[in-house]
Amino acid sequence: MKQTYSRVVVKGGVLSPAELKQILELAESAGLDTISLGSRQDILFIKDDGALEIDAQDKFQLVSPEELGAENIVSSYVSSDIFPNTPWLTGDRYLYILEQFRVSPNLKINITDPKQRLVPLFTGHLNFIASQHEDYWYLYVRLPQWEDTTMYPALIYSWDMAKVASAIEDILQEEPETVEFLFELVNDAVDSNNRTVDNPLEVPFYPFPYYEGINRVGDDRYWLGLYWRNNKYYTEFLKVLCDLCADSKIGKISITPWKSIIIKGIPENTKIEWERLLGRYGINVRHSMLELNWHLPVNNKSALKLKEYLVDNFDKRDISTYGLTFGITDYTRKAYYFTSIIVEKNQPPAGLEGIKIRNTYNLLYAKNFDPNSQQYIVYVQEVDKAELPGLLIELSKMYFEQMGKKPEASKKQMVLKETVLTEVFQCPDCLTVYDPTYGDQVQDILANTPFEELPDDYCCSLCEAPRSKFIRKTRAVAL
Repeated sequence: MKQTYSRVVVKGGVLSPAELKQILELAESAGLDTISLGSRQDILFIKDDGALEIDAQDKFQLVSPEELGAENIVSSYVSSDIFPNTPWLTGDRYLYILEQFRVSPNLKINITDPKQRLVPLFTGHLNFIASQHEDYWYLYVRLPQWEDTTMYPALIYSWDMAKVASAIEDILQEEPETVEFLFELVNDAVDSNNRTVDNPLEVPFYPFPYYEGINRVGDDRYWLGLYWRNNKYYTEFLKVLCDLCADSKIGKISITPWKSIIIKGIPENTKIEWERLLGRYGINVRHSMLELNWHLPVNNKSALKLKEYLVDNFDKRDISTYGLTFGITDYTRKAYYFTSIIVEKNQPPAGLEGIKIRNTYNLLYAKNFDPNSQQYIVYVQEVDKAELPGLLIELSKMYFEQMGKKPEASKKQMVLKETVLTEVFQCPDCLTVYDPTYGDQVQDILANTPFEELPDDYCCSLCEAPRSKFIRKTRAVAL
């Protein structure tokens, strides 16, 4: 069955009820009665058997599957105020930061709080992660040609994030191979209010949260999570939901990477209206965690069928998977993983096209069962579908046995301690650098001599430019 789809860019996974309603009307004008949600908090228009005709829009950016770039920015705005969070990082702060990104980037950008679990930290090319310092962010970089994610050797100021990201996109043509070289290029390209990294990034481990149903937050507010197992959200229902948001004076609706919707700030005096809405449309909001915590390729019927088979097995055996997340992928998938356990479908053997053979699978699990470790360990390979339930139960038991134990030191914390910023002074004529750490042996300047204490007649050792011409620079040094 041929399927045609378009992505609607939803910056940071957050939009107003009025904007969502306009998108729903756009979908209906294209002959659709449902929309789907993407893993990067975007909205998908999917049509079976036939071309999808959508009127050109100035307000919304639509991207066809063949179009390169125009990536959606992922943010953990959706988790603010309802799940654990960094104290200074409020919902309003996210919105102000997202507003700085005027155009959709070509690189994948994540803007996240390390204290929440709902939105992945490291699945982007540029991963901004909140630090303990107000309005400063760690930046972890994994450019398209890089194999590893590496820490940028400075904390980025909130109001510099968009221009730093834009500068990095412009620098891609230089093909930087190291984060130190990238740092120097960005430093030359933009003025930024960086801060030295003084502490390693700490990502506390929390069990994955339950993100569905009507839940109390604070004394007089609620939040609502909505999840459809088939990832088809009816436009008729969602338009009524948008109207109720407006009546309840709710300004924002959020999309999660788990293909669900969260609405925050529901006043207590309107809770009965929300319950009436769900009941009128027969909306189930109490799926078990066995079913909720799965990440599947969009509109992949074989993956959905495999998930249903595995969940049914878990349910019949009365197995708990609290805090674990699962992903199903296949040999065509090229995205980064962000679940505790991965069921990976293998590529069929070459030369056997047209012959029906049984699929085989690999099982991988994240180090310490923490997707933010970015390290996956192969548990088994080339196993039959019938073996998967028992093997997944073995992995879930491993998870509960290690729960609460101190995890192994993570690779990224080691990287954080290996790279520091240092101030140097550069001759603008020949680019010779004076580094106070090493002094200048040619002119008998001792190590650890500050630039300000150099003799008035100090000049460049190579071209003899006067000291007054030297330019202060910040550079990264790997220890």
